[in-house]
Amino acid sequence: MCTLVLLRRPSDAWPLILAANRDEMAERPWQPPGRWWEDRPEVVAGHDVLAGGSWLGVNDTGVVAAILNRMGTLGPQAGKRSRGELVLEALGHTDAADAAEALSGLEASSYRPFNMVVADNRDAFWLRADGRDITAHPIAPGLHMLTALEMDDPTSPRIAAYGDRFRALPPPRPDHQDWSGWPELMADTGRDGPDDEEAASMCFLRANGFGTVSSSLIALPAPELAPLPPVWRFAAGRPDRTPYEAVAVR
Repeated sequence: MCTLVLLRRPSDAWPLILAANRDEMAERPWQPPGRWWEDRPEVVAGHDVLAGGSWLGVNDTGVVAAILNRMGTLGPQAGKRSRGELVLEALGHTDAADAAEALSGLEASSYRPFNMVVADNRDAFWLRADGRDITAHPIAPGLHMLTALEMDDPTSPRIAAYGDRFRALPPPRPDHQDWSGWPELMADTGRDGPDDEEAASMCFLRANGFGTVSSSLIALPAPELAPLPPVWRFAAGRPDRTPYEAVAVR
C-alpha cells in the first residue's frame, strides 16, 4: 500500500512538505511526472498508462493532490471509475479548499474506497471515501502519515514504525536542497513486518511483483516567496536503488 508523509507549518517559508511512496504491481505501466494531458495543460503529474489518470500531481497554482487505495481495494473493479481520475479532477481547481469541496460532493459509490490528500500553501484536507460517503477533513499543522487506513492510524504497523522517526528529524529545507533524512526513511527496508498491505517496511518488493515503484518529495513555498515554484524531486524506481531527480514544474 502507498504511504504519504505530510508536514504542515502554516507560518513557515515552506508551509507544506510532502513525501510519498507509490506501491503497485511492477508490471503496471506508468510514466514519470509530466504534462501528459492536452486538456489539462496546467497539471504536472505521474501518468498511469493503464487507466489514464494519476496517483500524484501538482498544478500551476500550487495545488497538490495524491490518492491512495484503502485496505483491500487494490486494482480496478468492473463498473467503477478509476480513482486516478480524482487527482486530475482535484488539480483542475485553483485552491485546495475548492477542490476538497467539489470532490466531497461526488458519488462515492462510483469509486472503490480511497484516501486522498489535497493541499496548497494555505490549507490541507484528507478525503476519506468508504464506498458510501466521501468526507473531507482539515489536516492540522504538524507531521502526519497516511496509508490504507485512517490518518495517523496507530494500528498501522508502518505508521507505528516510522511516525516518531520522521517527527524526530529536523524539518527539511528545500531551498537548500536539504531533506533532513526524509529520503533515507522513504528508502528504508529494515522494518519488515507481516506480508500484508500494512507491512512495516517503507520500501519493499514482494515475490508476486507488488512493491514500491517510485517515490516523491514535494515542497510548496509560501505566497511571499512567489514566483518561486514548488519543488518536486522524483525517484523513478525504488528509492533505495534510484536517486531522486528534479521535476520541472514550471
